Amino acid sequence: MARIVMKFGGTSVADLDRIHNVARHVKREVDAGHEVAVVVSAMSGKTNELVAWVQNMPKVTGASSPFYDAREYDAIVASGELVTAGLLAIALQSMDVNARSWQGWQIPIRTDNAHGAARILEIEGEEIVRRMGEGQVAVVAGFQGLGPDNRVATLGRGGSDTSAVAIAAAVKADRCDIYTDVDGVYTTDPRIEPKARRLKKIAFEEMLEMASLGAKVLQVRSVELAMVHKVRTFVRSSFEDPDAPGMGDLLNPPGTLICDEDEIVEQEVVTGIAYAKDEAQISLRRVADRPGVSAAIFGPLAEAHINVDMIVQNISEDGSKTDMTFTVPFGDVEKALKVLEGAKEQVGFDVIQHETGLVKVSVIGIGMRSHAGVAASAFRALADKGINIKAITTSEIKISILIDGPYAELAVRTLHSVYGLDKK
Repeated sequence: MARIVMKFGGTSVADLDRIHNVARHVKREVDAGHEVAVVVSAMSGKTNELVAWVQNMPKVTGASSPFYDAREYDAIVASGELVTAGLLAIALQSMDVNARSWQGWQIPIRTDNAHGAARILEIEGEEIVRRMGEGQVAVVAGFQGLGPDNRVATLGRGGSDTSAVAIAAAVKADRCDIYTDVDGVYTTDPRIEPKARRLKKIAFEEMLEMASLGAKVLQVRSVELAMVHKVRTFVRSSFEDPDAPGMGDLLNPPGTLICDEDEIVEQEVVTGIAYAKDEAQISLRRVADRPGVSAAIFGPLAEAHINVDMIVQNISEDGSKTDMTFTVPFGDVEKALKVLEGAKEQVGFDVIQHETGLVKVSVIGIGMRSHAGVAASAFRALADKGINIKAITTSEIKISILIDGPYAELAVRTLHSVYGLDKK
């Protein structure tokens, strides 16, 4: 017998038939004798609908300001998960499975006060553990918790993944199964490279890089939590037949296991290729090279919640001036330019230049720590294809390369091939 947390995303619970299919997955684990908790997202499209209602309400009333109270935003958008949890509990009860739905505040999942993007601080899982021990399935509404103001607080997009991993850590689950519309983590996006392979295992660090660099399989914070608390996490497909051979295998179910690198016996040099579209590059030309300049540039950007990446600094020959170049998501370009113009006097640059329509392609693998020449292979392969590199950043286990958008698919396929990921 094991203790399992199962999470199902929006496409997996998109309608009543799919919720019934999810109930079959849950019943399979219950019938095998496992203690089970389930975390669910809102039905596909519902959160977007609720968000649109919130955003349109001030317009309908003719308000002079488009702003709204973030606490009421959370109260509204959290309702999507409540509906799914209740419907899945009813489906399980109809199949003679003892089940009860839980809202985030009932557990409670305690969060900070950042409504709309709250972070989990603590989970008091004793009551759920007791109920699971008695054979009851806990169906938990994901994406939400209880803030210090005693109001519901939502965790931001993808927050149900985070809820599931956090609950798995709190109840000391043997594993956390994230069911989605794909059957695992692939070496790259199969839509771009048909030869992409499903990985049997991937290390937490690699998955964290993949998620943060463009792979959409898991939310970044959920991977961070899994790594910190050593929660063995399986990425699985909810669209496979719940009763298909191997689906109930406790140790090696179909999918991809995200685990500590000690569990991976044969470590590949490169595990996968990720990419992020819609990157923009901003350059500050002829910045005075003096202490505090970097803080004057990136401090205000951080305060504006603009995520900065791929920072490159070029110092003039006499050391008096520097060019500072960095990337931001395309959607933050205008805000970033406005923030930087406001800091111009303090920073002391001559001119701002920016370029959009760029793509960041990343090579990821824990085996890179002990192998030389990985970067050189990437640069040579891209040069052979006539792809110009605009910026490069590296870490122990990743190389990120900024290129023009039209070359994205060619670069992904080229790098996937040069490291032999299409042959194993």
